[in-house]
Amino acid sequence: MTDSPLLPGPLFLIGCGNMAGAMLTGWLDAGAHPGEITVVRPSGRPVGRGVRVLTMLPEDEVPALVLLGVKPQKLDEVAPALAPVLAPETILVSILAGVEVEALRQRFPVPRAIVRAMPNTPVALRKGVVGLHSRDAEPAARATIERLMAALGHVEWIDDEALFALAGHLTAAAPAFLYRFLDALTEAAAALGLPEDQARRLAVFMAEGAAALAAASPEPPAELARRVASPGGTTEAGLKMLDAEEGLRPLLLRTLDASRRRGIEMAEAARKPAS
Repeated sequence: MTDSPLLPGPLFLIGCGNMAGAMLTGWLDAGAHPGEITVVRPSGRPVGRGVRVLTMLPEDEVPALVLLGVKPQKLDEVAPALAPVLAPETILVSILAGVEVEALRQRFPVPRAIVRAMPNTPVALRKGVVGLHSRDAEPAARATIERLMAALGHVEWIDDEALFALAGHLTAAAPAFLYRFLDALTEAAAALGLPEDQARRLAVFMAEGAAALAAASPEPPAELARRVASPGGTTEAGLKMLDAEEGLRPLLLRTLDASRRRGIEMAEAARKPAS
């Protein structure tokens, strides 16, 4: 038995970069016991809070859960050493963008359950979004992973792997697009005379409140925008710029499609293990 209500047993984090580190922070804040967690990273750099960090996989230990958190290009560097460690009951969770279940199964044939997860960095605050996909996880394994990921924010299962990938571009990549928007909004306000530090604070708090309202409202965002914009008013004048033929919608379509197409390229590269 584990002391943690979140973990069914030992959890190995293979790699602990920005995204895996954000998930670790969220889990620890949610009550996961640090003694149940091992981070394996070549640098051996500590992560703190009582979590064991090793440069190599521990001997004679079988994890209940493994989170693959390395860069996708590093998969074939870690797979040969990791695969023999995994038992049939180990749940393998991958957050590697563009690496499909079949590519994972080629490298890790033993675990009965392989789950792809696509989180975003707000999981560090337990306000993230996590998409999940699996073709072989049984109900008990699904319940375990859903409980673990729900500690980090909103969770949704997506049965179609292609749609899972698209949803990942929306939820995992799009925070960066939003940050770019906020940065551009800040620069615009500063160019028109508002002190830049003040403009940045106002933009960030505006976005936080607007997102909270959108999440709590049954109305779609388009209706919320309509309610802000009085006919002939200042908001409507700005919306006309965003709604122009070459405005926000075609720009975001091109942006999301560029992310999607790069994901397809990465998936194609990962389908054959390195020789």
